[in-house]
Order: sequence, then C-alpha cells, then structure tokens
Amino acid sequence: MNLIKSITELRNRRALVQKGGGDAAIEKQLAMGKLTARERILAVVDKGSFTEYDLFVEHQARDFNMDKKVLHGDGVIIGTGTIQGEPVCVFAQDFTVAGGSLGLMHARKIAKIMDHALKMRVPLIGINDSGGARIQEGVNSLAGYGEIFYRNTMASGVIPQISVILGPCAGGAVYSPALTDFVFVVDKISKMFITGPSVIETVLGEKIEMEELGGARVHAEITGNAHFFAHSEQQCFEQIKRLLSFLPRANDAKPLKTKPKEPKFAKKIEEIIPSDPKQPYDVRDIIRAVVDESDFFEVQELWASNIVIGFGRINGESVGFVANQPLVLAGVLDCDSSDKAARFIRFCDAFNIPIVTFEDMPGYLPGVDQEHAGVIRHGAKILYAYSEATVPKITVILRKAYGGGYIAMNSRHLGADFNFAWPSAEIAVMGPEGAANIIFKKEIDEAQNPEEMRKQKVAEYKEKFANPYVAASKGYIDSVIEPSETRHLLIHALAGSANKVDHRPAKKHGIPPF
Repeated sequence: MNLIKSITELRNRRALVQKGGGDAAIEKQLAMGKLTARERILAVVDKGSFTEYDLFVEHQARDFNMDKKVLHGDGVIIGTGTIQGEPVCVFAQDFTVAGGSLGLMHARKIAKIMDHALKMRVPLIGINDSGGARIQEGVNSLAGYGEIFYRNTMASGVIPQISVILGPCAGGAVYSPALTDFVFVVDKISKMFITGPSVIETVLGEKIEMEELGGARVHAEITGNAHFFAHSEQQCFEQIKRLLSFLPRANDAKPLKTKPKEPKFAKKIEEIIPSDPKQPYDVRDIIRAVVDESDFFEVQELWASNIVIGFGRINGESVGFVANQPLVLAGVLDCDSSDKAARFIRFCDAFNIPIVTFEDMPGYLPGVDQEHAGVIRHGAKILYAYSEATVPKITVILRKAYGGGYIAMNSRHLGADFNFAWPSAEIAVMGPEGAANIIFKKEIDEAQNPEEMRKQKVAEYKEKFANPYVAASKGYIDSVIEPSETRHLLIHALAGSANKVDHRPAKKHGIPPF
C-alpha cells in the first residue's frame, strides 16, 4: 500500500472512530441537552491545543457476544491540551458508546492519561458521563475502577485533580470524583449516586426521583460532594478555567503571579461591619474590599454557608481565604463547616497557596444534634489542618473570637505567622453577656436593680477582657489595626513570608481525625 492510500485509510478510520457511537447515538445525546465527549474537551481547552491518544483502542471482551461488538475508542477519549496556555491532561467518557460504561481497556486509557499527568506534573481533568461498570466484563471492570482510585490517591497533593460530572456517575464510579480535589456539577445534567432509584424502590420500597436522589443541587447544597454548581455546560467550563487560573500546575510550583490591581469594591471597608455587634453582614464584602479587582472566586458556595472559602489575589499573588459568615448561623463552626474549611486549608497547603483567615465567630454550634453528629471529631479537623499547614498563614480578627473558636480560626497558638485584629475585635472565653451572668451572678442576683447591675457588669467584662488589647498585651495579636490598613498589611505579610521555612518532626504522616 502506497503512502497516499495509507493516509487516506488513516483519515477514514479516524473519522469513523471520532463519530463515537454513531449519528443516532449522538443525536440522542444532544437531545438530552448534553454535548458530546469530544465537544466537551474542545470547549474546555484552548482552541487547537488538544492532541488525542489511544484513538484506536478497542475492548478485549469476548463473552456475551461482545466479540461481535465494535466500541470505538472503548467509550472514552484521552489526551493533552492547554488552558490559558498552561498544559493539562484530560479524559472524557463517551456516553454514545455503550453508555460510557467502564471496561478494562476503557479503564486502562484513563489510567494511562492519569500516569502521564502525574509524570509531567500537570493538572488532570476528568469528565464523567457513564452508566457505570460494564457488566459483560465482570471483575475486569471492578479492577479498572480500583486502578483509577489508586492513581487518584497517588496524585493527591501532587497535581490538581478536577472531576466534571456531566451525566450519570453511579455505583463505584462515584469514588474517583470523591478522591479528587474539586467536583463540578451542572443543573439537570449531573447525577451522582451509589444506588439507583430502581434498586432503592426494590429493596426499601421507597420511590424516589433521580434528581432528588443525587442531582446537581443535592450535591452542591446538601451533601457537599460538589464544589461548583453551574446552570449549563459552558458555564461549567468557564468555572474550570477560572479555577485553574488560581492554581499552580503541581505541588513543586507556585501559582502564576499576575499584575497587581487595586480593589474595585464601592463601599469603604470600615463601613461594612455594623456598629451593633449583634447585626450580621456579608463577610465576602470584606474579602472583596482587599483582593485585586475585588475578584473573589468562592468554593462550595451553596453548602455549609456559615463558613466562606475561596480564591482571590492580593498584589497579584494567589491566596486562599477562609472566613466566618455572620449572615448564616452567626458564623459558628459546626460539623459541615469544619469539614469544608479543613479540606480547603489542606488543599492550599499542598499547593503552596498562602491562607488568609477573616474571623468573626462566637464559637462552635451547641446542641444535641451537633454533639451526636460528632462535632468534636469534625471540629478537630480544622484545628489539625491549620496546625499542619506550613504555607504562610495570616489571620485578621474582625469582631467576635470566642472560646474554642478563637483558637480554631488560625490563632497564634496553632502556628499563624501574622495575627491582626480590628479595634472592634472581642477576644474572650465567651460572650460578655454570658460571661457576666456567670462571673457576677451573686452581685446581679443581690442587686436592687438586677438588670441595671447586669448591664454594668457586662460593660465591665468588655472593658477588661472582650477587646483586642488584652490579647495584644500578651503577644497573641501582632497588631491592632485600622480596617483601612488591612490590604496594605496583608501585602506586607505575604511578601515577608514568601520564603517561609517551617521545620516539622520527621514522620511518615500524621493521623487526622477523619
């Protein structure tokens, strides 16, 4: 065969395989409001940058008449490309080919691109759209999932791993996304669950809809399994690009620095917090008042909203933010918010992203439900994460810092590098009202006017303890600052800790309160 004929044959084979499951299957995919696997990859990477590998891989199954079936590419596309000029590895399951089911060769293709991403130290993006394990391949399918889970774990903390759920992700398949750093979901398209509705109805006799069981909103708002929620696939891809702009390519690098830009937030920072300490405010306004261009990219916005986490830039440097949210449960820590913050802190620490903490919290959420849910164990996770982190850690106490909450939110005692407090900060074992009722109970009870005496004692407690100057006098606070000085001092602190070295005891690894 001469070269011209060989090239023609290659082009014909390539065109056939790139059609996936064929025209009818593609039309069905589009009718569900979903892009094809190939369209998804091309939508997320830079134009003209994608190079595909293992295009002609086929399954090796021979049982159940599988030897007579041709599954182009074995239902998954793998390759490399760039996003904003930076290299990435990507795979996308093709639902038009056998429902995107995972067989041995399908899994080997995914494992191959995962190995490549780890070896080349570049981010990995996995687009999931699959009916689950390919039943006809039996234990080979299960083995394939195990190989993927193992690689997810080996890559954890080395390269950023992103999972995109753009269709069903069922059974054992859900554990790969759960092992990755960030999970993206799209309303009315994404489905994640261990056991399907039909099985639940058969076993438990309960009828439940797919969306109610494991739809995008369920995982964005209730379970916390999803980190980003989008209304369309295109919005989802834009979110991925934005996220990657804040991250380094791997743990041996730092995020790219951009040109410093001043905040655009309209309101003055000192006007954000109400004069009444019982009135809430949106802590995201504080963040927007200090970050470059007031651009804050929130993570897990819809889940455990009493804590706010996300990325921004200060003087061009990528920074991770953790902040109590007074708008929700007064900003207390509970089981979910502790988990949310702790995991984010560990991610930032793994990828050389400094952490800025804005504190305004009255403590941990009390109650039987929280105690029974394990608030002690969950709450310890945030203590562990802050203590373990060796990246630059900066805390600004805005208002309340009571009890264990004061310690938990990156206090000096957990290894914070810089601790600042606004004049409005109240640092104490507990709130002035509660403390006065305990400490001065006898005087209040015996007073001619108990209510007036109580007010006096509350004021006395505030003056003696519930202010930043007591903590500052003991060196627990580096400086009491004006709100308008916050951005300047954050820039100073980040620059001063850019070459931080933190020596820790030699050990294989710690044992967090999982």
